Amino acid sequence: ISGGLTRRQLQLMEDFGTTVIGGTPSYTLVVAETASEEKIDLRSRMKVRVGFFGAEPWTEGMRREIEERFGIEAFDIYGLTEVIGPGVSAECWQHNGLHVNEDHFYPEVIDPETGKRLPDGEIGELVFTCLTREALPLLRYRTRDRVALVHKACPCGRTSVRMQRVQGRTDDMLIVRGVNVFPTQIEQVLLSHPGLTSNYQIIVDRQHDQLDELEVWAEVDEALHRQGGQAIGSLQTTVAKDLQQALGLHAHVLLVDPHHLPRSEGKVKRVLDRRQLTG
Repeated sequence: ISGGLTRRQLQLMEDFGTTVIGGTPSYTLVVAETASEEKIDLRSRMKVRVGFFGAEPWTEGMRREIEERFGIEAFDIYGLTEVIGPGVSAECWQHNGLHVNEDHFYPEVIDPETGKRLPDGEIGELVFTCLTREALPLLRYRTRDRVALVHKACPCGRTSVRMQRVQGRTDDMLIVRGVNVFPTQIEQVLLSHPGLTSNYQIIVDRQHDQLDELEVWAEVDEALHRQGGQAIGSLQTTVAKDLQQALGLHAHVLLVDPHHLPRSEGKVKRVLDRRQLTG
């Protein structure tokens, strides 16, 4: 599913009886949201059975939402435009890591600061070396993606190395009051609460050389919106406490109405950093 012309894409999916879809998880949820607005029941009117999603970090909460809305099985897929595009690695039916196509790519995980290789299971920066590409091979190419590798055989029977789901990028990390914060940490907290959608925005600001301020805006779903301000206020307090525990610093949480935040037709931009850093 490419970005744009969402209603037309829904029509094409129905007309052609599409059974497999692929795209960014955030835009796929925009498609689902548009279908809901148009009173289109994706489960009954579409024939989609499976989907492959990637190109941006996503969580199990987003997977569950996609699967529930479309009635499909959702798989994680990973690729790099610089290497080959989609297909560097993908999940099997176990959904327990993405199998790297080791015939073509040699993966490593390194400490992004020192360049030292890290052991299995430790999160660091993913590095790839092309083994079969002839015209423009890449040697120890630094992806900036944060993952961990697992060499243990998968229950599916394959023995190739697996990479765990991308946790974000090394250049996505925010430093707020000296604390390292990744957007995926915030997303995991938000999507653990029924009543919130996957639409959120993180805002970091600093006024007049004061301390950094972290704001998290998140959309409520239609059901919670109908319950009114008291229910929303109660959840807002709970989410703020959970974020404090997960991040180790206070975040101002604002739960907003459905459709309040802008939508993206490509890779979603979650972070708005307004800090004016002065020398």
